Amino acid sequence: MKADIGFGGQSRAIYAQNPLESRGRLFPEPDSPTRTPFQRDRDRIIHSSAFRRLKHKTQVFVYHEGDHFRTRLTHTIEVSQIARSLARALRLDEDLAECLALSHDLGHTPFGHEGEDVMHECMAPYGGFDHNAQSLRVVTHLEQRYAEFDGLNLAWETLEGLVKHNGPLIDANGAPLGKFKGGQLPFAIRDYAKQQDLLLHTWPGAEAQAAAIADDIAYDAHDLDDGLRAGLFAIEDMRDVPFLADILEEVDGKYPGLEESRRIHEIVRRSITRMVEDVIREAVRNLNEVAPQSVQEIRMAGRCLVGFSSDMTAAEKEVKRFLFARVYRHEDVLAVRKLVARVVRDLFARFLAEPELMPRPWNSGLGNLSETETARLVCDYIAGMTDRYAIEEHRRLFDDTPDLG
Repeated sequence: MKADIGFGGQSRAIYAQNPLESRGRLFPEPDSPTRTPFQRDRDRIIHSSAFRRLKHKTQVFVYHEGDHFRTRLTHTIEVSQIARSLARALRLDEDLAECLALSHDLGHTPFGHEGEDVMHECMAPYGGFDHNAQSLRVVTHLEQRYAEFDGLNLAWETLEGLVKHNGPLIDANGAPLGKFKGGQLPFAIRDYAKQQDLLLHTWPGAEAQAAAIADDIAYDAHDLDDGLRAGLFAIEDMRDVPFLADILEEVDGKYPGLEESRRIHEIVRRSITRMVEDVIREAVRNLNEVAPQSVQEIRMAGRCLVGFSSDMTAAEKEVKRFLFARVYRHEDVLAVRKLVARVVRDLFARFLAEPELMPRPWNSGLGNLSETETARLVCDYIAGMTDRYAIEEHRRLFDDTPDLG
């Protein structure tokens, strides 16, 4: 069946995930009479405590730095919008793509990637930390809302796409791949694998691939936007990146003298559009080449089928290099990162030494835990914190909390 672009209610592609053929949930539940399994998963994610906390978790700029910068929540919403657009164009299951976008950062620490880096450092003697794995732990264990099970009891396909956000985790022989090569998979993934096989050696379905590339598109675009609005670099600096220079020339040619805020928005929206359209074209080409007849053939294709073309891959790497130099390594951003790193490091050391200082229910049953289990409990507690709450906890326990303002 030839792949094409689908708008206006065209039928689901043969290689899309059919919600009626879901592999089900770890804990069986009656089907909903009004929602597909993936619509139900989406609703459970949106109503979760972890999702609400994303509102006060850093993307790049800490919460006090301004009301209009992205947070982890607004980033997630933007990823979701792009993922749905890709899924609609490729005739995939939009609800599953949306689920995966909405859940992909639920395990993120406070203070963005600096928080994650410090948490990994603190947890190094106990198996390390990875926010994708922590997202799985959130939806399978840490959300404790339902009477009959821990977690959200999401459908198999949602969990599979979530855990394989970056592709296969092990090879056919079970050896870890990617950043885990030569070591072991994160605890959360190894622990859950004892209960349910998520086919960690295969690629995920096309919906998960769409959500993953939507993540890249969203944070490239909004970090450019936020960096410009924060004054970390000037619009003219983007001429050093051919992809951005071409867009800037296009905008200035069509709208000479455009005020800066509108000029910024035009650059950002056109960046998103170009990347999205590139993914759609490349995905259609790949799908026609592989000609998958089922979602399982997508998984067994041996490569990502929904992603950038080679030209856009090179262009996007240049955008990332620019952002790394001009935003993530800007002296103002680094100064704040140094302060928040101290907050996370201090909290971990104090709670590991005195876990009874954690509030209820986190401080219950501590006498039965090993040091590694205690460290994991502390990690779960801190990773779930918002930026603001982490600062408050530091003030409660220390007399010299950094002033981020």
